[in-house]
Amino acid sequence: MAILNIITEEDPTLRKTSRRVDEITPRIIRLLDDMRDTMHKAQGVGLAAVQVGVLRRVVLIEVEEGKTIELINPEIIEASGKQNEIEGCLSLPHKWGVTDRPMKVTVRAMDRNGEIFEMTGEGLLARAFCHEIDHLDGKLFTDNAIEMVDESELS
Repeated sequence: MAILNIITEEDPTLRKTSRRVDEITPRIIRLLDDMRDTMHKAQGVGLAAVQVGVLRRVVLIEVEEGKTIELINPEIIEASGKQNEIEGCLSLPHKWGVTDRPMKVTVRAMDRNGEIFEMTGEGLLARAFCHEIDHLDGKLFTDNAIEMVDESELS
């Protein structure tokens, strides 16, 4: 597997809308595997393909160590509740902000075998679903931040 370069906010690619995946090809499987290695090396909770310069609707999330969730063409189909928590992003190093997100989110996506599935997450997982799917639409967490937080206040 390969460690991919994570692009940062100066790169205009982050503001572009990602394209749907119509077919699971060996290239998509390799992208998933490389993204997993990249996310682990960067010690992130999630990674969208656009963050490694690939404009495809592919997302990985891992809020529990060793349990990576792969989402291809993810869409939020239900959201409820509210949470205001601090978020960061691998593409915006050293930036933190409080965002207004739903407490509970259900997504529909395709897995690496082309099977459609639904998954519901609460708390951090719900926030990660929203954060990563926003990336696929060219949005950053700073667009949703209700307050930016100085990094020195986090320790």
